[in-house]
Amino acid sequence: MSRRNKSKKRLIYTDPVHDSKLINLLTVRILKNGKKGLAYKIVYEALDIIKKKTSSDPLETLEKAIRNATPLVEVKSRRIGGSTYQVPMEVRAYRGTNLALRWMTRFAHTRSGKSMAFKLANEIIDASNESGNTIRKREETHRMAEANKAFAHYRY
Repeated sequence: MSRRNKSKKRLIYTDPVHDSKLINLLTVRILKNGKKGLAYKIVYEALDIIKKKTSSDPLETLEKAIRNATPLVEVKSRRIGGSTYQVPMEVRAYRGTNLALRWMTRFAHTRSGKSMAFKLANEIIDASNESGNTIRKREETHRMAEANKAFAHYRY
């Protein structure tokens, strides 16, 4: 990372079918070896599965899942006087969404199931119902921040 200047935020484009930035972000997280067409196919298939299972709007379900999985605080390591402390910090909205999407795709990969679309759909449904590995990871992050609240005065 450059010490001189900050990197500029890239524009996030919308996906071609649903015109949603969230779906585009999710597609980028699923992307492997530059095969964006395959990534879109997986995401759209997962949205179809969500629509069949929940009989509600899949975009709303995805938004709710991301809202439920987004952490409010996280811990960052900070070295002070020879010892390292886990300092709790607030999470900005963009980073929180990124973390939620990253956790969702990671736990969808490790899930058992037929296809990636099926696993992703189940992970999104679980997150929207406040259960599953993604929500457990958020709770764990919050617990870590709560346990290290004593070091909050070491914030940057």
